[in-house]
Amino acid sequence: MRVGLLGLGRIGVFHAATLAGLADELVVSDVDRSRAEEVAARLSATVGDPFDADAVVIATPTSTHAEALDRACQLGVPAFCEKPAAPTAEETLRVAETVERTGAVVHIGFQRRFDAGYLAARDALRSGDLGVLHRVHLITADPAPPPAGYIPLSGGIFRDCHIHDFDILRWVTGREVDTVYATGANRGEEYFAEAGDVDTSAAILTMDDGTLATLQGSRYNGAGYDVRMELAGTRGAWAAGLGGRTPLRSAEGFAPDGDPWPDFQARFEEAYVAEMTAFLEAARGERESPCTVRDALAALYVAEAADLSRRTDRPVRVTEVTK
Repeated sequence: MRVGLLGLGRIGVFHAATLAGLADELVVSDVDRSRAEEVAARLSATVGDPFDADAVVIATPTSTHAEALDRACQLGVPAFCEKPAAPTAEETLRVAETVERTGAVVHIGFQRRFDAGYLAARDALRSGDLGVLHRVHLITADPAPPPAGYIPLSGGIFRDCHIHDFDILRWVTGREVDTVYATGANRGEEYFAEAGDVDTSAAILTMDDGTLATLQGSRYNGAGYDVRMELAGTRGAWAAGLGGRTPLRSAEGFAPDGDPWPDFQARFEEAYVAEMTAFLEAARGERESPCTVRDALAALYVAEAADLSRRTDRPVRVTEVTK
């Protein structure tokens, strides 16, 4: 396959290295042509129009995603796009309608769906090993905050960071979120509060079958990158993301036996490869898109509800923000 890659920031370069081992030919593009030429030379790729390909991977800033997806749909080029599909729910809905009208293949990047731990937890729940699910706990904690200039453009911690938790919660449980009660605090740099955001987050989510989920997050988890999901049912309990590199120590003596995960790329490296492989299979017509724009929209609605809940200090039903 000839695969195009648009955008060579941090995640774009990461995807380029993955695609160099999966695609027959890789074409890269970036607003900084010298950067594109450097990456192309290093990976034996070429610089050119990424849409002149059998499939395209979109790794540009969020504000450009909808326009790039529109172009892919118009050209009939299968597209992978990093989350979100668009900055707002209204625009994401429009993109979803465009995809459905044109019949385009579009995969939105939620790599946790391809992580072995989350897959095993989903299978355990679906097979009945956990019994009736009663509660879920989700954690996303970054070891250090992003740059100050990023925060005002991020959409806030629930849209930027926890949208992955909201997606994996829906995907693993097979249920929808009904109500969110979210809060947050600022314990670090002032630029979070100045942007109307928080650096520490928590929420209670009630699913449509009554299952309770709790969520917590941090931009200042100095011990390392920590992403986990715990599921407890009437017959058993499972944890995804609890292993030898989880930055967590027990007062009873348990300690990691390896270096803590430094960032999301190291933690989910294998999942990213599996995700890109799945996208290329979908682009070849061998399977359906494993994560549609509608999936991304559903997670974004939960994030919108969480943000509204934090700002108004009250529980918010997801239907309040659904378009």
